[in-house]
Amino acid sequence: MSTDKSYSGYSKSHLVKSSSIISTGILSSRLLGFVRDVILANLLGTGMVAEAFFVAQRIPNLLRDLVGEGAANAAIVPVLAEYQKTKTKEQWHKLINVLLAWGTIVLGVVTILGFIFSPWIVRLMAPGFINNVAQYHLTVDLTRMMFPYLLLVALTALQMGILYTLNSFKAPAFSSCLLNIAMIISASVAYFFSWGTAYILAIGVVVGGILQLFLQKRALAKLGLYWCWPSCLHHEGITKIARLLLPRLWGSAVYQLNIFVDTLCASLAFIVGSGGIAALYFANRLIQFPLGVFAYALSSASLPSLSSLATERDYVGFKETLFFSLKNLLFILLPCAAFLCILSPLLVQTIFEHGAFDKYSMTITYKTLEFLSLGLPFFGATRILISGFYALQDTQTPVRIATVCLLINGILNVVLMVPFKIGGIALASSISGLANFSLLFITMNERLGATKGVLKKFFWRIIPCLVVMASVMFLLFKFLLLANLLKLIVISIIGTVTFLICCQFMRVPEVRPLWKFLKKKLKISL
Repeated sequence: MSTDKSYSGYSKSHLVKSSSIISTGILSSRLLGFVRDVILANLLGTGMVAEAFFVAQRIPNLLRDLVGEGAANAAIVPVLAEYQKTKTKEQWHKLINVLLAWGTIVLGVVTILGFIFSPWIVRLMAPGFINNVAQYHLTVDLTRMMFPYLLLVALTALQMGILYTLNSFKAPAFSSCLLNIAMIISASVAYFFSWGTAYILAIGVVVGGILQLFLQKRALAKLGLYWCWPSCLHHEGITKIARLLLPRLWGSAVYQLNIFVDTLCASLAFIVGSGGIAALYFANRLIQFPLGVFAYALSSASLPSLSSLATERDYVGFKETLFFSLKNLLFILLPCAAFLCILSPLLVQTIFEHGAFDKYSMTITYKTLEFLSLGLPFFGATRILISGFYALQDTQTPVRIATVCLLINGILNVVLMVPFKIGGIALASSISGLANFSLLFITMNERLGATKGVLKKFFWRIIPCLVVMASVMFLLFKFLLLANLLKLIVISIIGTVTFLICCQFMRVPEVRPLWKFLKKKLKISL
């Protein structure tokens, strides 16, 4: 395997191509995820078993992001990119071996500790469960069953970071599909054989983690990269990664504390009502569809490019790439947010209201989605800006800002969950997301210089388009008499066409490539 070839991945065309590969993989995963969530809603609804499973699944996922994916994105990719450009292939390969060895050791210890201390973790995570003995013990059992997933998926994330450095995006992009397939099969087995659904689903999660790990390992092997245990665990590259990682660990911890606070508050059924945790889960799954397909794809594809530009001190190219990604992402996520907010009742009813997912479950879920959708553009844009800071090997600035936003989210949770119930928790997340994006953008603007007004013109042009689109969709939602699924499709098509026409009229630059593509494919003059 050659690792010393010149890197030209920071071109816009390469960025678009890379993000397209990732988007395709994530889109496939999200579609499978929809199937999975429809099955889960049908089998579990928003009742006791559902909340126990979602809390148990969330615990290793929180730690996974803390020690796995967060590390790969923040510290590993920039250092590996630097080594790839400045060191020999043998030195770069040695760094990877030491990195994976340390990952196995640390994550293995965390997994064992998590298994032992699961009862205390559940008490801390969902104190509202303590009064329900059956729910508490079920959650502890499921947590212990799924804790090995932490080790599997975090090692998967480390290998994904290596593949990103090599500009290999296919295996990381399609990795989550395997988890969803495993969960769909396990749910089907539990349903047809009348076995304990939650326990079989937990087994499916672990099997999915094994499949994800195998896929990344196979992709690395195809590139000629095989992992072997190093003779020495000391490496200067690991020291550099550790220096970058330590503040990022706190940054990940702050993000996870936000989720922890949300889960804790949602478990207080006497304030927010029953089923709050499950409603928050299903609403978040709908938010994660556009967020994953577009925001994750662009941020993952742009990080290696931005890291290389930062290493070369090409700050003009860095600035252009960063804001190119940011504006194109907002161009997609702003109308998505309007769509989710306006059509939330129709969307939740069409997708989830079956079986155990009754009218009450539908109501609390769509109200949660309404408030959570308001923060969608800011959640996504924040990922792009954080990638920019990581590429500059600055992990401290996002941490400081995230800490401030954690306090904002915590205070707003307490204030808003009384009048708005579970929707108040979602609204608090959206407001803190806006604050996070604003502070990051102001800081990045000051650091790069000459970016004043870079988004001002963009917003002035796109906001009228959003207003027109939202008005058309709202009127259709209120007065169009069709079956739910057909109504959802018709409104989606008309809303999208309206938005694109308005963007063309307002001369929004981001719409031009799409029109060119349509002209070429449809051979019409627009």
